[in-house]
Amino acid sequence: MNKQVAIWIRVVFVASALVLRAGGFSGIAEDYARVTGPCQLRLPEDHGDHPRHRTEWWYYTGNVTAPDGRRFGYQFTIFRIRLAPPEKEASWPDPSSEWRTSQLFIGHAAVSDVNRKRHLQDQIMARGALGLAGVATAETGVTVFLKRWQAVIGHDRHRIRADSDIFSLDLNLEPVKAPVFHGEAGYSRKGSSPEQASCYYSLTRLRTDGVINVQGTPYTVEGLSWMDHEYSTAPLEPGITGWDWFSLQLSDNTELMFFILRREQGGAHPASSGTFVDPSGTAHHIAVEAMSAEIKDTWQSPGTQAVYPVAWNLDIPTKQLRLRVSANLEDQEMRTSQTSGVDYWEGSVSVTGTAGGRPVVGAGYVELTGYGKAFDAPM
Repeated sequence: MNKQVAIWIRVVFVASALVLRAGGFSGIAEDYARVTGPCQLRLPEDHGDHPRHRTEWWYYTGNVTAPDGRRFGYQFTIFRIRLAPPEKEASWPDPSSEWRTSQLFIGHAAVSDVNRKRHLQDQIMARGALGLAGVATAETGVTVFLKRWQAVIGHDRHRIRADSDIFSLDLNLEPVKAPVFHGEAGYSRKGSSPEQASCYYSLTRLRTDGVINVQGTPYTVEGLSWMDHEYSTAPLEPGITGWDWFSLQLSDNTELMFFILRREQGGAHPASSGTFVDPSGTAHHIAVEAMSAEIKDTWQSPGTQAVYPVAWNLDIPTKQLRLRVSANLEDQEMRTSQTSGVDYWEGSVSVTGTAGGRPVVGAGYVELTGYGKAFDAPM
């Protein structure tokens, strides 16, 4: 893609975000498909895209280890963003350019080299046209692709691949537990009104093996990964500055996801919630009043000056969980000026603590938005 085309796509994306921030769609984008109740998700069909909704992402994170004990965390995400609602696109005049599309795809990927204390990252973007990016569905599964990056979601196995100048990922992932549908049958509230919500499911424990290449050196690795797939149309509710999102895998074969929507005046929005997955794979909803996260340490980015929490004490009395979560690296900030323009912290973490009074350890990932400035881009 030449520089002029890349700049044009960036301008279109930012303009679309500004319209939504300014209330151009009356808070909820009326011309897009909306999430208003139980999603009735069906898999494997819903591994694919939902192009009438404004925003969608396929997200993988994991913690893996090489035979020599070297530890890595990784993130791989492909976002789909619809720039024009279906009704508006239908009114476009013919003949349309082969470049013309209402879909934009963005990719963010990173490797946290824990032993050498470095965080490598990359970002790419393309229109959903001319075979540059898109979602392909076949009997064997779903492929989400963006240039040379792709996630192949099969019936019983996933494969993710990403190439950059400084690292690459080629990983196979096998689900150990059934998919988990968050909220009410996948209907995950993110605000006060019914439309401020997403359809959201996860694969909370995927056995992982493959190769991570760091600056020309390949490492055979194995470990555990987590997969999220989420789509929505609603922007964040006014007064919410960002979110803290946790995905943790514990040594007693349980998993925990929860998110805190931070309010401008302080505290958590009532729509904040979580899901605890027991050893059998059964999901248990956790309301905001049943959990607490106390920040124990922070780190300031030398690049953006944002101050992020990097250690927490988590307490969920109803599940007898008392956990200490700590970043494996402080600097795991994603800086995305060439694509989404949103800086955020996405990092590998370690867990110690107790579950039911018994010691547990674990690993996971934490995502932090809105610490440099309020996260007022579309959700």
